[in-house]
Amino acid sequence: MEVETGVLGPGRGDANHGGRVAHNRCMQALLVILLLLGPTLAGAAPWFDGARPSAQAREAVALLADAASHGLDPRVYGADALARELDDGSAADALGPRLDAALQRYLNDLHFGRIDPRTIHHGFRPLRRVPFDAAAEVQRALATGRMADAVQAAVPPLPTYGQLREALLRYRVLATHPAWASPLPPLPSLPSRPAKSKTDADAAWAGDALLHERLTALGDAAEGTPPDAALRSFQRRHGLDDDGVLGRATWAALQVTPAQRVRQIELTLERLRWTPLLQGPRMIVINVPEYVLRAYAVEDGRIRVQQTMKVVVGRAAVTRTPLIDEDLRAIEFSPYWNVPPSIARGELVPRLRRDPAHWTKEGYEFVGPGGRVETALSTARLDLVPGGGWRIRQRPGPRNALGDIKFVFPNADNIYLHHTPAVQLFERARRDFSHGCIRIEQPEALAVWVLQGQPGWDLGRIRAAMTAGTSSTLKLDTPIPVLIAYATSLVKNGRIHFYDDVYGLDRQLDAALRQTATRR
Repeated sequence: MEVETGVLGPGRGDANHGGRVAHNRCMQALLVILLLLGPTLAGAAPWFDGARPSAQAREAVALLADAASHGLDPRVYGADALARELDDGSAADALGPRLDAALQRYLNDLHFGRIDPRTIHHGFRPLRRVPFDAAAEVQRALATGRMADAVQAAVPPLPTYGQLREALLRYRVLATHPAWASPLPPLPSLPSRPAKSKTDADAAWAGDALLHERLTALGDAAEGTPPDAALRSFQRRHGLDDDGVLGRATWAALQVTPAQRVRQIELTLERLRWTPLLQGPRMIVINVPEYVLRAYAVEDGRIRVQQTMKVVVGRAAVTRTPLIDEDLRAIEFSPYWNVPPSIARGELVPRLRRDPAHWTKEGYEFVGPGGRVETALSTARLDLVPGGGWRIRQRPGPRNALGDIKFVFPNADNIYLHHTPAVQLFERARRDFSHGCIRIEQPEALAVWVLQGQPGWDLGRIRAAMTAGTSSTLKLDTPIPVLIAYATSLVKNGRIHFYDDVYGLDRQLDAALRQTATRR
């Protein structure tokens, strides 16, 4: 409930003005008190008509029982027990507050998620959380008689959330499908294409019939679809090379059961609750498991994707890209690459000791105390690099590790977006090759999108700055939110897509949620 103030402004010659102002203030104070005490004063009354449960009580229990459609467990909210007690005619004064508390807990879980993301994601904390008051939403729903409105107010206002809920329902049905009653047979020694006919040379594999049954159940093998086309459809939906060949990675993805995919969708729904996407009129989002960047605008509350491109992220084994929520504030053209100390110690200094010619070939230089620059390779200065006395940077140029542009969003991990001379990596299906920073496929297109509305910065000027060979920094007139997110399931063009848990963060989230459920 919101209390309007200043509706009745002071009027000249109004003898009753003072009395009306005092009356309005009293009414406002009373409304505030009722709002604050609403959950306490509500007690059993709104949930019962005398001794009988009200329609709102029945609807509230039905909403709790429907928690599974959001990937939550109805048992946590006592849905079955509350339903039985309503039917048994339990005392209203005891049942009402419990129903109220269960509904508030459910709404808070829907909006904020069940765990604090910082507990599993190395300090990740979304900057712009949307305020939400579960108690106020319950009272508002009771006042209007529309309990479902409280749930709608709690869930993320994103089309993908509703689309994932639909996919969740479908995969729960698929979990009982006989196509997964037995596993696929082992692959032959060489990868094979699915049989096109009974006489096909590849038809000897014993799993062809079961493969077709699974692809049909998943919607990849519609009637009349050639077998290799059906397999390509499945591969595209699972982040695999869509070559139509049944290799080890495709076989492994086909072995994942619908029940396992159900959990994958549930984990993504949980992440969406504490990873807000509507943070400003424009935003950049990188989804790590998908290896994709999207730049979008929010128009009339709707997300309109305006740029999509491939990215390369940090290596899963040693240099993972962290989850980040920060603002893009500047672009560096023809940037220097300041070699991080860890890379200098572990990789570059040993390489230069073995191959001194690498120094000149790659365009490195020393930077010492006070910013002193030395371009000649020196063993003495090289010895000082691991201890931090000198550092190494790479000059702008065609071999620069950052390419010719760098997008800066200040953060504690010193992560940024940049181009790369190693463009061949964008053709890989799995693209975790970097030291943590994110390499982007189309830097010019992203720069044009970022700088739209910033006077004088058209494509021609951007290209000139990128190839100038002299480093320069441009501060953005309006910062743009950048979110590095992690979602292993996603609906695109009406179809569900799944991606490998490349960093194991889904496993961490799953374990944390199970511990939370046990405590509850």
